[in-house]
Amino acid sequence: MMAYLAEFADTVPLFNVFRYITFRTGAAMITGFIVVFLFGPAIIAALRLRQGRGQPIRADGPQTHFKKAGTPTMGGLMILSSVIVSTLLWADLRNIYVWTVLLVTIGFGAIGFYDDYLKVTKQSDLGFSGRARLALEFVIAGLAVGAIVYAGTDSFATSLAFPFIKEVLLNLGLFYVVFGAFVIVGAANAVNLTDGLDGLAIVPIMIAAAAFGLIAYISGNVNFSNYLQIHYVAGTGELSPLCGAVIGAGLGFLWFNAPPAAIFMGDTGSLALGGMTGAIAVATKHEIVLAIIGGLFVIEAMSVIIQVASFKLTGKRVFLMAPIHHHFEKLGWTESQVVVRFWIIAFMLAFVGLSTLKLR
Repeated sequence: MMAYLAEFADTVPLFNVFRYITFRTGAAMITGFIVVFLFGPAIIAALRLRQGRGQPIRADGPQTHFKKAGTPTMGGLMILSSVIVSTLLWADLRNIYVWTVLLVTIGFGAIGFYDDYLKVTKQSDLGFSGRARLALEFVIAGLAVGAIVYAGTDSFATSLAFPFIKEVLLNLGLFYVVFGAFVIVGAANAVNLTDGLDGLAIVPIMIAAAAFGLIAYISGNVNFSNYLQIHYVAGTGELSPLCGAVIGAGLGFLWFNAPPAAIFMGDTGSLALGGMTGAIAVATKHEIVLAIIGGLFVIEAMSVIIQVASFKLTGKRVFLMAPIHHHFEKLGWTESQVVVRFWIIAFMLAFVGLSTLKLR
């Protein structure tokens, strides 16, 4: 919205600052934090009043988690409302990528909200039917990828780019829509599996948002993309203010989610933010880099897949408990040790992922 003011820069020179994506990204970050910080306490109080016993705790989980009983969930509402407001305020709303990623975020957030609602009302850790949830997620993701392909140019729109190798492009044709949808759905559910400890998911999400905010800015700038020899995708720079909004809203949420958490993100937030990250990766043609930057989420998801497959095939479990953060709790790590060490891993993986921008 504020980007429109740049058109009046000839009359009011001060408005020229709204032309710059960097300025609007910083402003979106500040706005995101302020919205959550100011309205967070009221939202938490309302959710606590309506939810009563709060999010149900897994009966087979670590014993230390039972003291969290009664903590309200659906904290993702705080993040999503802040991200939406900040993005609408600071991004260029004429940009198709902004609307596509926003709609993925809202759609996945709605699915997560319904899942959280069922868990709270039934007081069970079993929410929305897995198959029905995945079907809805793939429909939303497929439509989003279709819009991204429509906004792209020539065969590049349906091609897969590879890190470290600038010349190679694999044109997947119409199958790219399926591939892109899988990336978005996979990212959403991987983040969802990571959200199991206070602050564990939100910081890696902010790290990923910072990394992809930079990637989106460079990919959408013809000069920077040519210098770094990465593929230019016109218009993706406007996703940077959205990423900035996520960072600001995430910092505001972390204020309340820091141990002991006053509120949990819930599927409302984790599915939405994971889907958003996947959609940005698809839009910027950095789908493979997402697996590096979001490597922590990949590890969490793979630990569940390995655990389930091992138990079904051999009757034995590889981990003491899955996802893997619970495995380390069972080994005797404190919750804060698991969280901080996983943050460190997320930081290092983000640096490795960003290195692909130069190593071509």
